[in-house]
Amino acid sequence: MLIAVVLIKYLPEASVEDLTFNSTFFWFLLAGFLAQIVDGALGMAYGVTSNSVLLGFGLSPRLASAAVHTAEVFTTGVSGLSHIKFGNFSKALFLKLIVPGVLSASVGAYLLGSVIDGDFIKPFVSLYLIVLGAIIIAKAFKKKTLKESNLKKAPIYALFGGFLDAVGGGGWGPIVTSNLIKEGHTPSTVIGTVNTAEFFITYFSAGILIYFTGIQSWQIILGLILGGTLAAPFGAYIAKRLPVKTMMITVGVLIILTSLFTLSKIIF
Repeated sequence: MLIAVVLIKYLPEASVEDLTFNSTFFWFLLAGFLAQIVDGALGMAYGVTSNSVLLGFGLSPRLASAAVHTAEVFTTGVSGLSHIKFGNFSKALFLKLIVPGVLSASVGAYLLGSVIDGDFIKPFVSLYLIVLGAIIIAKAFKKKTLKESNLKKAPIYALFGGFLDAVGGGGWGPIVTSNLIKEGHTPSTVIGTVNTAEFFITYFSAGILIYFTGIQSWQIILGLILGGTLAAPFGAYIAKRLPVKTMMITVGVLIILTSLFTLSKIIF
């Protein structure tokens, strides 16, 4: 349905240059593949990584977010199915995440498309994520890890994660996955479930952003889609195999590094 709307509304406006493939497509295919391997295995960083690259290419925050979320509709769909196939899924957690996540992402996409500039809140989110990453690393070295039990805070994380993901071009995984793992829930199950829910969050975000901004840079979007889609099953397989302690340390380090990178781009 989303593809049909995009083609009917925007394909007639595309120029010959827009539809000509060159090395840009293949570079972003590689970028999408590597970003989705990390995202599928650790439950985060596809949006943050891809959005940072697009901003570096000169796209505005609004257009970058629209491109990333359009690509993520496809990558998260395949990733979610792959995680379900490998058993990295909790129905109870999924139901807690989906409604608040979709609602807040829709509001965030509307505000980014017509009201605010997503760059304003980026430094505050990055600082929060650095602290969160440090907490996760510290928890990885504790002797006992809690089992999945209390999901009361999951809707709150989804509410903030969905909104900030739409406005900032990424953040669903770092915020929702990080907080749930921080509380002691099983990393592979959290990662798989959060990835599956992300399909619905990105679907609504992409639809709303496309309505306001249109689609630009087809080669970039198609490269991200194809690379991410090909990588999704591998990421889900890795998530199933990695030890809990290794995953928590890796997630924490990744959050800190990506957040520091985002801050450095804002400061310098």
